Parts: sequence; structure tokens; C-alpha cells
Amino acid sequence: MDKKTMYKLTYGLFVLTSRYNGKDSGCIINTAGQVTSEPNRISIAVNKANYTHELVKASGKFNLSILSEEAGFAVFQHFGFQSGRTADKFDGYNSCKRSENGLYYLTEGTNGYISATVEQTIDLDTHTLFIAHVDDMEVLSSSPSATYAYYQSDIKPKPETPKAGSKTVWRCTVCGYIYEGEELPADYICPLCKHPASDFEKVNA
Repeated sequence: MDKKTMYKLTYGLFVLTSRYNGKDSGCIINTAGQVTSEPNRISIAVNKANYTHELVKASGKFNLSILSEEAGFAVFQHFGFQSGRTADKFDGYNSCKRSENGLYYLTEGTNGYISATVEQTIDLDTHTLFIAHVDDMEVLSSSPSATYAYYQSDIKPKPETPKAGSKTVWRCTVCGYIYEGEELPADYICPLCKHPASDFEKVNA
């Protein structure tokens, strides 16, 4: 079985935002789509490890900012490589506004946003699938939506190629961080994107 077949599916990229008890947060997700048009409903799948997941579950509301091809890598670093549990992601972040539901949406590097209210949740072990009613939405630009494939080819920085004859290196497949060493510790966590050792690939020996 070739697991890379899953990469052939078309994925968009989004910043999911929510707010509860006066706390705002947001995270990058790639699983969102319309499920019915009448009434207008969308679904999102969110990893339970994300702090934003907790806010959506507690508040029952969220905004989905649709990332465009104008989005820079800094957006992914800001909303994907740090946790809302330890960092206020909107402190000093000015490329955002609050919509009618009181939640933030991104105003740069996006081509639209959707405000929604959760109607149903489905437990998917590591993730929760939220089915939500669309309350409001707005087109922000005509720039094409950024797909996961576009992110990999045009937004994500290309990792450095290890020099010939260098010692064994392991490269994070998420952010490109390089770890040097003959063996990668099983409990290693990428210092940039916080992904585990299972997301590293051996580059050379």
C-alpha cells in the first residue's frame, strides 16, 4: 500500500479561529468543505491536540479564513508552529478583524472567510468532525485558494541539501528542519513545528 496516494486528494488550507472565556486562538487545518447547500452547512476536522479545538467545542462557534496563494510562510509559522496554550497568537498580530460573531478572521493572505455555528460533532479518535451551519461569509480577494500541493511547491521554504560527505541528517517533512546525528531519538520533537520523530525522513548516510 502506497500511503502517498492520500496526497493526490485535493486539500485546501485554512486558519480556524475561535474564542471562549475571553481567549482567542487559531490554528491551521486542511480538512474543510461544504456538506449541504440548503441549509448551508460546512464540516471541519480538527485535531484534538490543538487548543483551538477546545475553544470550538466549548463555544460552538468558529470562523474559517480561506488561505490564498498570496499567503506567506509566516502565516503558517504563526498559526501552525506554536500552541495557543502557551502563546497569544493574536498579540501584536494586526492582519485580522472581528466579524459579526465576535471572532477574528484573517484579512491578508486570504480570499474569504466563513462564520459558522456548530450543530453536530462526531468523535474520530484523534480528531473531531464538526458539522456547522453557515451564519455569514464574505469574499476578501480574487486570489486563488492555496491548496496543500501549492503550499508544498510554492510557499514552504525548500530545505537545505546536506553537503556531500556530511554525517547522517534527518529532515522534518513538515517544516524542513534538519537534525544531525546517526540516529534520531524516538521521542524527538521538532523545535520549529513541534511535530514528532515520525515526521522526519533520513536524508543521507
